[in-house]
Amino acid sequence: MQTLFLIDQKDGLGLEFSKLVSMMNYTRATTMEAVKDLTVEELDFLYDDEANSIGMLLAHMAAVEKAYQIETFEIRDLTEEEISQLNPGLDLGSSAREQIKGNTIDYYLKQLTDVRNTTIETFKTLPDEWLFEQTPFWWDKPANNFFKWFHVFEDELNHRGQIRIIKKMIRKLKES
Repeated sequence: MQTLFLIDQKDGLGLEFSKLVSMMNYTRATTMEAVKDLTVEELDFLYDDEANSIGMLLAHMAAVEKAYQIETFEIRDLTEEEISQLNPGLDLGSSAREQIKGNTIDYYLKQLTDVRNTTIETFKTLPDEWLFEQTPFWWDKPANNFFKWFHVFEDELNHRGQIRIIKKMIRKLKES
């Protein structure tokens, strides 16, 4: 926690991976801080029939990271079985509202921690040059692994913003 605000060398990682992991660590630490004391009721709160709950967003973060592990580490698309395992968290929507509920914060934090540990351990086995390898990506445009992993934590940052808004909505409901 003492080096949270330093983009610096990390043990076992090359310099470029260290920069990426520094940013990923900050993002994850602030996400975990935002949700650490939430109750099951707060995690499951839906402000309307089309909304995502905080629990759904946390499950989504873990599913996205797992999907990018497969796509970048194994250099392949997800199988139908993997998509089935990662959904409903990956896609969210109505099936997620039905299935992702009733879990404690520890459940979601374990998912996030486990998937992140796998990411970091795999990063330690790869040379920095791997981050700059390009493959076709969205709309068949070239993208490198650095961008893909930036997108993983950029997606988390966006959803953390949603989480903060949902928490404010919950707080206002409790006050009224």
